[in-house]
Parts: sequence; structure tokens; C-alpha cells
Amino acid sequence: MDNSALAAAALAKLVEADQTIAFAESLTGGALCSAFVDTAGASAAVKGGVVTYALESKHTILGVPAGILAERGAVDPDVVEAMALGAARLFEADFGIATTGLAGPDAEPGKPVGTVYVGAYFAGRLEHRLCQFEGDRDSVRSQAVAAAIELLAELL
Repeated sequence: MDNSALAAAALAKLVEADQTIAFAESLTGGALCSAFVDTAGASAAVKGGVVTYALESKHTILGVPAGILAERGAVDPDVVEAMALGAARLFEADFGIATTGLAGPDAEPGKPVGTVYVGAYFAGRLEHRLCQFEGDRDSVRSQAVAAAIELLAELL
């Protein structure tokens, strides 16, 4: 199933439950939100999304603690959880879903290309998943979108 189909299925569950969603994206650059809004009627659940590619924007827009960003960088479980929470708060949504990671071509020390975190906020709970993907930049980004939708599906 492609990402738009996965998102459409998750969107249907959100609409049925009368719940809303917001997105905070880094490496996926808006592709996650786009997968949802590809479906007609997405406005019934999608409140909005932000692409916070730079560390500074993760802090200033989403409220990710500057100390964590300075110490650990963007590719970190606490960062993705804070991004998810920040998206939910920013858009006053029931769910916040976030992505951060390394799509390449460059790795970071201890974090190879393909290292991705997806995170979620819902009902006072924060969750994340660490994923290790293979392939080129586009493939890693597409797999990250799918992983974020799958995490949401688990919570629904």
C-alpha cells in the first residue's frame, strides 16, 4: 500500500473518531502532511503542519528544548517527542505526529544515513519509534512517512 493509501485509511479512522491531527516534519519536508491532504475531505481532521528543518525552528516554533538540541542534535527520541507535542499544541489537535532523521547523503557520528525517529503525542502520552532504513534519500524519506502513519495507526 502506498503512503497516500495508508494515510487515507488513518484519516478515515480519525474522522470516524472525531479527532484531529497536526504534523511537525523535518526530514520528510511536508510529505507526511501531504499524504493526508491528498485525500478529499482531509480538512475534517487535519489541522495543519510545519516543516522545522533547522534546529532553531524546532526550538522557536515547536518548543523543543534548546539544551537537548545543542547536546544531541535533531536526530533524537526526545526531540521527536517534543516535536509531536509542539505540533499538537500549536494547532490544538488531538494528535501530533513528527519525523526527524538522516536521509543522506551525510551521516552524523553514531547515526548512519537512514536513522529516523517518528514520534506521536495523544491524550497526554508521548511515543516514538527508532527506524533504520536503507536506500537513497527519496526512499528513506518515503519509508519515514510510512513509519509515521503506521505509528498513528497503532494509536488509533
